[in-house]
Amino acid sequence: MISRRDFLQVSMAASALYGASGFGQWARLAAQQALTQDQLLQFDTFGNVSLIHVTDIHAQLKPIYFREPQVNIGVGVNAGQMPHITGAEFRRAYGIDDGSPSAYALTYNDFSALAQSYGKVGGLDRVSTVINAIRADRPDALLLDGGDTWHGSYTCYQTQGQDMVNVMNALKPDAMTFHWEFTLGSDRVNEIVEGLPFAALGQNIFDAEWDEPAELFKPYEFFERGGVKVAVIGQAFPYMPIANPRWMFPEYSFGIRDENMQQMVDEVRAQGAELVVCLSHNGFDVDKKMAGVVTGIDVILSGHTHDALPEPVQVGETFIVASGSNGKFVSRVDLDVRDGRMMGIRHKLIPVFSDVIAPDPVVTKLIDSERAPYEETLSEVIGQTESLLYRRGNFNGSWDDLICDALLSEREAEIALSPGVRWGPSILPGQNITREDIWNVTSMSYGEAYRTEMTGEFLHVVLEDVGDNLFNPDPYYQQGGDMVRVGGLGYHIDISKPQGERITEMTLLSTGEPIDPARNYVVAGWASVNEGTEGPQIWDVVENHIRKQGTVRLEPNNSVKITGV
Repeated sequence: MISRRDFLQVSMAASALYGASGFGQWARLAAQQALTQDQLLQFDTFGNVSLIHVTDIHAQLKPIYFREPQVNIGVGVNAGQMPHITGAEFRRAYGIDDGSPSAYALTYNDFSALAQSYGKVGGLDRVSTVINAIRADRPDALLLDGGDTWHGSYTCYQTQGQDMVNVMNALKPDAMTFHWEFTLGSDRVNEIVEGLPFAALGQNIFDAEWDEPAELFKPYEFFERGGVKVAVIGQAFPYMPIANPRWMFPEYSFGIRDENMQQMVDEVRAQGAELVVCLSHNGFDVDKKMAGVVTGIDVILSGHTHDALPEPVQVGETFIVASGSNGKFVSRVDLDVRDGRMMGIRHKLIPVFSDVIAPDPVVTKLIDSERAPYEETLSEVIGQTESLLYRRGNFNGSWDDLICDALLSEREAEIALSPGVRWGPSILPGQNITREDIWNVTSMSYGEAYRTEMTGEFLHVVLEDVGDNLFNPDPYYQQGGDMVRVGGLGYHIDISKPQGERITEMTLLSTGEPIDPARNYVVAGWASVNEGTEGPQIWDVVENHIRKQGTVRLEPNNSVKITGV
């Protein structure tokens, strides 16, 4: 008799062979360099339950450009494993042709040129069209939102997330979980959640004072789909008080809480759950470790690290699905659930090419109405760029190079620090830079640009601390985003070393002198988690700098030397 694990593996292999898994046939359209909506949405309907997954939209209502990372380093057991493979190596792993639509969507090479051919991605009216098509085929499909939804744009900031709430409500999700949402402040989050017409989930969201599950956020929700009792368990970002300002949500605590997760899985199974889905904002490597610790989860829908993978990754009997960010992809997952168990899976990562997928006119109208009061402000041209502006990557992105340049000049600093956040669309060479573009990479509720003094020794501690958040071999200690970006400062990092020994050769770039541990340096930065931080807002600092530059031109940033990979 074939085992369930072997059956699932055979199912996945058949899925890939027949094009119903991964990116289906759109990866094989390179020769014709042409796509249709029908081709993007083609799917060999399978099983009796369908999941639709979107995550990390970061308030991007309209189509954008978004370049995938060039550097995405894995450490420990995840070294060289998906999603820590990029570029040509990624394409070889999935059989993706150079210059194809999938090469443009999933890798960084030739991004500017391919963007001219394939256009923008995303737009929630196009996402709505994809969702509607899946629902037309499988009317009771579950739509699950992985969080980082009510954050990341000018209009989201001005409306305290209401623009995204209104548009997402129109898409009719069944459940969501959370991360950056909490930086709206717990009062505002509570207000929104109390009015949501769908489930707000987080088994790891606890009352900080009593160390008990927070009443407002249910640990799980049951759904009846395709004759199957489905349990969806929420997993909010576990490191909120470390990565974001604790003072904004003091009544809540988080953490991975995998022991509680196991209890929730056992509880829903005891109540008759035949399919257990974890809607997660852990980040991919944390999800992989959790899948090896917690038994009984069939599917983890992964968020936070913005990874986009054409195939699920299997850990034991759990499948982990990564659906990208910024509305660039929608995942469809079809499951065969029989006799109380998941017996097969098919998956398709659908790229939302905005020039190919027709917008849903109802959602377009809603988006336009949300943006209308701000349109003139959003569209004002601040400057132009001759360089590709992008953010994603472990160590530096040209957007953050520009932000650091602005901090150095506008705040009269020797060294600049910019947080290693992953959100923020790309801008192509030759494009105008609008106010909306600047806000898309700076918008947050604690955007003050501080100016202070730090000793060389303290700067070393900062870099070591952030480096360990990224490169600790244990995923449960990877508690932040990417590496803090630096301006005016160079250094060497050896990934293989332990904390305290990774960062060496720190250099003040303006003079070429080694950083003196005992000397004070004038440092400018933004997004401090400390309450009461003072300074102008970062978007104003960047706008003033770009206006003075007129045309932005950035040289390649070689200030960080990386070894030990």
